[in-house]
Amino acid sequence: MSSRSRGIAILELLTGHPWGLSVTEIADQLAIPAAATVRVLSSLVASGYVHGSGKDGHYRLSPKLPALGLAFLGASGVTDLVQPILDDLAKKTGELVRIAIISTDKLTWVAKSQGARSGLLYDPEAAADVYLPASANGQAWLCCLPDAEIRRLVNDHDINRPGFGSGAPQTFAELMKAIEIARQQGYASVRDSYAVGTSAMAIPIMRRATRRPIGTLSVAGPTMRMTEARMREIFPWLQSSAKELEAASGSSPLFAVQ
Repeated sequence: MSSRSRGIAILELLTGHPWGLSVTEIADQLAIPAAATVRVLSSLVASGYVHGSGKDGHYRLSPKLPALGLAFLGASGVTDLVQPILDDLAKKTGELVRIAIISTDKLTWVAKSQGARSGLLYDPEAAADVYLPASANGQAWLCCLPDAEIRRLVNDHDINRPGFGSGAPQTFAELMKAIEIARQQGYASVRDSYAVGTSAMAIPIMRRATRRPIGTLSVAGPTMRMTEARMREIFPWLQSSAKELEAASGSSPLFAVQ
């Protein structure tokens, strides 16, 4: 792995640890030699992307990288075009609404809106990339693809990762069964899969010209509220919002990234 690749890997790791990690923790999690980890961290600190604390020996992201991301999302039209659509759907459903964009072989969270104002809330600290097998968003994308392409994107080593709920697919066969159900009912749905006690539904956002998926839109909340009956009630709203996003996608370069 090159120094540049290691630097990117460290930045991606630190996005999930706002309080920072030690050199040892970073090196262990990324399987990078400690000496090389120190060199890369020193470069990231010098460039202003990472803060290093001599007090506790932890390294964490500086505001510079998130600021760049927010600036890009603002310039790409997410704030003006996408956020009002998400806010409207969140208000109708009273649940967490999120959009993820397809970029090459990954699905990446880019925006959200929380509709629940009190009571039980589901608003996870999401990693940048969506774990495809266990998430409604991931399954919504996969159900648009040929089976051979699904196998390429999700190999056996990607199934049954630790840290997800008991409802997550344990085998590739279980994943394909969930995808087939999604194809039949028109939306992907998961229960106790991405997180215990939560359920979600999602559909793809399609590009009008090619009818290929460019992203996914989801509604998620506590399982006690996100029942099958409630999902069927939400489905028309989800479809309508996805079509609005489809129409808006032509005005934003964010959706052109493939």
